[in-house]
Amino acid sequence: MIDPNLLRNHLEEVAKNLQKRGFAIDIAKMQQIEEARKSFQVKTQHLQNQRNTLSKAIGQAKAKGEDVKSLLTEVDAATQNLAQCQVELDVLLQQQQEEWSYFPNLVHDSVPVGKDETANVEIRRVGTPKTFDFPVKDHVELTDASHAIDFEASAKLSGARFVVLRNQVARLHRALAQFMLAVHTQEHGYEEFYVPYLVEPQTLYGVGQLPKFAEDLFHIKGERALTLIPTAEVSLTNLVRETILPAEALPLKFVSHTPCFRSEAGSYGKDTRGMIRQHQFDKVELVQIVTPEESYNALEQLTQHAETILKRLELPYRVVALSSGDIGFAAAKTYDLEVWLPSQQQYREISSCSNTEAFQARRMQARFRPQANAKPELVHTLNGSGLAVGRTLIAVLENYQDKEGNVHVPPALYPYMDGIKVISLS
Repeated sequence: MIDPNLLRNHLEEVAKNLQKRGFAIDIAKMQQIEEARKSFQVKTQHLQNQRNTLSKAIGQAKAKGEDVKSLLTEVDAATQNLAQCQVELDVLLQQQQEEWSYFPNLVHDSVPVGKDETANVEIRRVGTPKTFDFPVKDHVELTDASHAIDFEASAKLSGARFVVLRNQVARLHRALAQFMLAVHTQEHGYEEFYVPYLVEPQTLYGVGQLPKFAEDLFHIKGERALTLIPTAEVSLTNLVRETILPAEALPLKFVSHTPCFRSEAGSYGKDTRGMIRQHQFDKVELVQIVTPEESYNALEQLTQHAETILKRLELPYRVVALSSGDIGFAAAKTYDLEVWLPSQQQYREISSCSNTEAFQARRMQARFRPQANAKPELVHTLNGSGLAVGRTLIAVLENYQDKEGNVHVPPALYPYMDGIKVISLS
């Protein structure tokens, strides 16, 4: 959530920043709510002071043996007025808070300005796409004969946009996740977590998934209001919710491998072929909790950590700075990593690495104390895929295929494949 002080005192500046996203604030409406809030706040304080003054007067009158009946009547009236005023103030505060909860984060000054992905800016390319001397197959064609990626079986079980993986391709999928976790924990210093896949509304609110993206989530039916996580970022980031951390505990670096569940409500008709866009997919998620001064250094570091996986797998990729019109709701700045898919002859997103600054921390009340007796300050939170396992699997299958229809296992995965170096898919 954006700083309430900015929203109350610098609303036009906030609106100007959010216009870069294509998000419009109804300034007149927000100012009307704020003026009403101020009015009721003043009235509430006046009635509190009036009640306190009358209470003192009653005490003084009683000490003198005077009749206090009229004063008691006035106190009762002030108390009733105060209660009514407080109810109306609470309604306004709730309305204001609800309006603010739909406001996306302010974008950082370095973010390219544009209405959509066409304004994204390429930062660098790493690796050269391989030239094939035979017709390249996509991951669906490669595995069609062997049913190693079986969409018919998954459709029978769950319908569209699910997948069943078989045999050595399933093993490769597991190997990729194990490899990613090993690199991030052993080399990059992340602490590994196993986290719940079902979370409460407050947990989703904390990272900005609710209330805005309720339709993109899978909500379960039952006695409790629980929702399947769309990413491990939800669970990992909330580990510091309602916490005051000592400065020396920062930075915190978390990693977790989980399935992710997304209804893709706003993506109807997109990437319907294969595994590119699924309702259920696996991801190794990176989260960092840092001080405000370090958050943009941490964004560069986290992005490089995700890049390491692509470099070790020797997959060509590029890094792209997302424009203001393409950036996520909670992010102040985002880098996308896009891996080369030879069947599509283009780079496709495989990771998003974002700095949300204090946006999530304010919703979660996640703070740190700079010094022993100092006032707590909000932490900054960052997240990124390190990487999306299914899309990495696709990239490996397509980039490491040969003309016989086999897939050669990248050397970095040999320790995780029990000696399997070639996967036969014919």
